[in-house]
Amino acid sequence: MQLFVRIVERRSFTAAANDLDMSRSAASEAIAGLERRIGRRLLQRTTRHVAPTPEGEAYYQRCADILAEIEAAESAAADATPRGLLTVDLHCTLARHFLLPRLPAFLQRYPELKLHIGEGDRLVDLVREGVDCVVRAGTPRDSDLIARRVGLLPEALVASPAYLADRPRPTRPAELAAHALIGFVSSATGQVLPLEFRDAGRVVEVRPSTRLTVASADTAAELARLGLGLVQAPRYRFEADLAAGRLIELLPEFAPDPTPVSVLYPERRQLSPRVRVFADWVAECFASPEI
Repeated sequence: MQLFVRIVERRSFTAAANDLDMSRSAASEAIAGLERRIGRRLLQRTTRHVAPTPEGEAYYQRCADILAEIEAAESAAADATPRGLLTVDLHCTLARHFLLPRLPAFLQRYPELKLHIGEGDRLVDLVREGVDCVVRAGTPRDSDLIARRVGLLPEALVASPAYLADRPRPTRPAELAAHALIGFVSSATGQVLPLEFRDAGRVVEVRPSTRLTVASADTAAELARLGLGLVQAPRYRFEADLAAGRLIELLPEFAPDPTPVSVLYPERRQLSPRVRVFADWVAECFASPEI
């Protein structure tokens, strides 16, 4: 059942076999035996693709439920000790600032847990790619995932002293129309994100002129240090620059609502003790950001 479920999720015999530390030939033989025993073809195979048949899809749904119950029962009997491989995908800057410095203590706390870490900010198909959970900033949009909020990131609008040297410092969001924005392009929409503020209890969006657009928040921050425009991002990115005077925070009294940080995981894996202890640990990291 574990092998069959993994093949359906990964759409690959090879990937599923690697995940379960077995050979591809052994995986093929096991599935062939399963289909003979059931008397139905469960998987459609081509040279490039594997997909469940209608009977296989129904069998997959039942197997996934059964395996989740087995894992929950075994975890309860073993005092919920997490063990095995946990595959996570982390927002790279968040990981380096909040999580990676504390990772040795996490691994020491759970010595039977193995961890594979991917880093990115793209949309991840957790089931297809064999990822147990992801950590992302922003409001989750995928209704097929369980989202556990683990932190909030205050936002800041910043510019360098060089940029502000020959421009009037804004006192209200409306005055930003005369300024240059270093535009951050959303990976979800492909559009430049507007600046957001909270003014008199309501959310206000401002879209200054944009000569430079980027797909990396780190690049946007570096361009702001070089005096090429305004940047709005979670404040933790700029704390060292603000303390050193390399950047100046603008309109802090109009700061928008903090950006949520969530651990997201497939609904069928919500009982996994591996994901549960990892999510608890991530929440601890954001609750006490200082090392």
